[in-house]
Amino acid sequence: MRIIALSRLREFWQKHPRAEIPLQTWYAEASRVVWQSPSDIKRVYRNASFLANNRVVFNIKGNDYRLVVAIHYNRGLIFIRFVGTHAEYDRIDAIEI
Repeated sequence: MRIIALSRLREFWQKHPRAEIPLQTWYAEASRVVWQSPSDIKRVYRNASFLANNRVVFNIKGNDYRLVVAIHYNRGLIFIRFVGTHAEYDRIDAIEI
């Protein structure tokens, strides 16, 4: 998958250094696969949540952080929409971002 906006992840882990390794790991894994459906993701990320508008929420570092992406399965694209703490995630509308 091609991941758009790696810079968002970098900016986040610069402010939250404990998130760097888990986010880099997620990025490395996601960039090597081709997800064609939510079930492909669920096989690897059992705790991933699927929302409307092709949004997927990943728990990062034991649910300390949340990563929201928009996936275009047919084009092989992942757009980083949000990365933040669990508390910050609770204040957003993950479907609309």
